[in-house]
Amino acid sequence: MAVQYLAANRFGLGRRYDDPAIDDPRDWLTRQLAEFDPAPAPIAALAGREAVAAAYVDYFADRRAMRETEARAPTPEGADPEVERLSRSDIRRHYVDAASARLTAAVASPTPFAERLVHFWSNHFAVSADKLPVIGFAGNYEFEAIRPNIMGKFADLLIAAVRHPAMLLYLDQAQSFGPDSALATRMRGRGRRQAPGLNENLAREILELHTLGVRSGYTQADVTSFAKALTGVTVSGLGRGAGQRLMPADARPGETVFIAPLHQPGSQTILGKSYPDTGARQAEAVLRDLAVHPATATHIATKIARHFTGDTPPQSLVDRLAEDFRRSGGDLRSLYRTLVASPEPWAADTAMFKSPWDWSVSVMRALKLPALGERQNVAAMFNQLGQPLWRPGSPAGYADLVATWAGSAALMQRVELASRIAGRIGDRVDARRLAPLILADALTTETETAIARADSPGQGMAMLFASPAFLRR
Repeated sequence: MAVQYLAANRFGLGRRYDDPAIDDPRDWLTRQLAEFDPAPAPIAALAGREAVAAAYVDYFADRRAMRETEARAPTPEGADPEVERLSRSDIRRHYVDAASARLTAAVASPTPFAERLVHFWSNHFAVSADKLPVIGFAGNYEFEAIRPNIMGKFADLLIAAVRHPAMLLYLDQAQSFGPDSALATRMRGRGRRQAPGLNENLAREILELHTLGVRSGYTQADVTSFAKALTGVTVSGLGRGAGQRLMPADARPGETVFIAPLHQPGSQTILGKSYPDTGARQAEAVLRDLAVHPATATHIATKIARHFTGDTPPQSLVDRLAEDFRRSGGDLRSLYRTLVASPEPWAADTAMFKSPWDWSVSVMRALKLPALGERQNVAAMFNQLGQPLWRPGSPAGYADLVATWAGSAALMQRVELASRIAGRIGDRVDARRLAPLILADALTTETETAIARADSPGQGMAMLFASPAFLRR
C-alpha cells in the first residue's frame, strides 16, 4: 500500500520538489486543517468583488455605445465585435488573473490537502463562466465564498455560495421576482399583462445538487415554495429594469442585497415545515435546515467518499462520513478528520485518474523551474487539456468519475504537454533523482528502469510525468 504517494496525491496535489518525507501521512494531513491559509498572497493581491462589478458596468456601457455606432456603420462581414470587445475587456482580465492566481497558490501551497478541498467544494457548488455574467466573477466566487468557509460549518459554506453574485447571476436568481410581490402587483395594476415572474433554477439546484440530492423526497411544490422564499435576493448594479431601480442608494456594484418589494409575501412550506415571512431571513432559515438534513449528510458523504476512493465508494465509508456529518451538524473539519482516519481511502487501488487540473498542478509542484515559462497562459492551457477553469458547462460541475478523464485523447494531450515541458527544461532536472521523490512508495521497478534507459534527460522527464503511477491518484 503506497501510503506516502496516496497522502501526497489522493489527498493532496502532488509532492513538491522541496517537500520532506511524509513520516506520518495521517498526521501530516490533519495538521493542514489548522494551517490552511484562505487568502495566500497570489489570491489576496487580486481585485475584489466591487472591481469585478465595475468592469461589467463599463463593459455594458461600452457595448451599448458600440451598438449605436454599429447601427450607423455595419461591421465588416466575418468580424464578431462582441467577441473582440469581451477579449479586450477587464471582465476577461479578471478571469485570466484569477486563473493564474489559483494555479500559483496551488503549486506553492504547503497545505495541498486543504487546497484539494477548496477545489472539491468549488466544483460541488459549480458555476460556469460559459455565461457572460459569470466570467469575471468565477475566480472571486471561489476566493470569497468557498475558500474562507471550507473549515467551518457546511451551512455557512452553503449560504456563502448561494449568496455570491456568481451563483445568483448564473442561475438567474437576480431576475426572480415573487409573482405576488409588491413590484409585480404594482406593474399589473399599471396594465402590464406580463409582470416579472418567478425563476426556480437556483431553488432546484440547491435541492438537487448542493444539499439533499436527487430522489431524496422533495417535490415540485417544494421547489416552487423554496424559489418564492428566495425572491428578493439580487445583485446590485449589474442589470436594468424595475429591480435595479429599487436598489438602496448606498448599495455598491456587485453587492448582494435583499429588495423587499421583490419578495413573495407569506409563509412557505418546504419539506413539510412552514417558514414564516421574515423577509431575507426566510430563505436563510430554509438553507440552514437543508444544510443539516439527513439526506444532505448522505449526499455530501457519498460525494466526498467517491472523490477519495473511486467511482463506487465503499458503503462503510459513506455511512461513517454521513454519521459524522449528522452528529456534528455539518462540521467540515470533523468530516475531514474522519475521512483521513478511515481505512478505505488508504486501501483503495489507484485506478482513479488525475483530472487535467490535478495532473498539471502535480507536475508543477514537482519542478523547481517554472514548467511553462515565466509568462504562462493558464486559462488557455486548461482549455487545451479539456478542463477549462470554472467552465464545467453545467451546475453539476465536472463529473468525478474515472471515465471523465481517462480517455485516450485526453491522455495523449498530457503526454504531449509533458514532452513540451521536458523539452523546455532539458537536462536541468534529472528524472532519475526526481522520480523517487515524487512517486515515493509508488515507484515501480518498471518505471524506474524505463526512466534510467531514456535516450535523453528530457525523454526521461516526459516518461516520468506520463507514467501510470503519476497519472493516477
